[in-house]
Amino acid sequence: MDADALLPLVARGDQKAFEELYGLVSGPVYGLVRRVLRDPAQSEEVVQEVLLELWRTAARYDPARGTALSWILTLAHRRAVDRVRSARAASDREQRVAQRAETPAFDQVAEEVEGSLEREWVRRCLERLTDLQHQAVTLAYYDGYTYREVARRLSVPLGTVKTRMRDGLLRLRDCLGAAA
Repeated sequence: MDADALLPLVARGDQKAFEELYGLVSGPVYGLVRRVLRDPAQSEEVVQEVLLELWRTAARYDPARGTALSWILTLAHRRAVDRVRSARAASDREQRVAQRAETPAFDQVAEEVEGSLEREWVRRCLERLTDLQHQAVTLAYYDGYTYREVARRLSVPLGTVKTRMRDGLLRLRDCLGAAA
């Protein structure tokens, strides 16, 4: 019997017909899959998947659309191409992960450069403050002291610290605004 006669029997669950169909189509299926995949072990796996799919979906075969062998080879070709695409996608994913691990992300580099430039602008603007303003701003914003603690450390009244801070921060804002 040929594949066209065997496939309807397989669709009805005839195991003997499937054994005969298996013997008839496994060679051409393997040859097609092997040409697509080139790897014998993977080709054998795909052939088994195709023949299992054939057993499960034989009822979907429509003789009006072509011969049983062409339908089976179409199943095999699709499955082989899916395997190639899957392998390629996995390889691409692995490459992307490896590249991310090797080089910092562009955003990370851009942020580091931007942060470095901002620190340089702040440093230059701090140098433009008076010594008293510089001391007060540095103690409050870089050393983390409260205005009261700054006043005690500098031995000046709290109001004086507040005035120096206000004036210093206004000058920093103007300087940094001009730098941006």
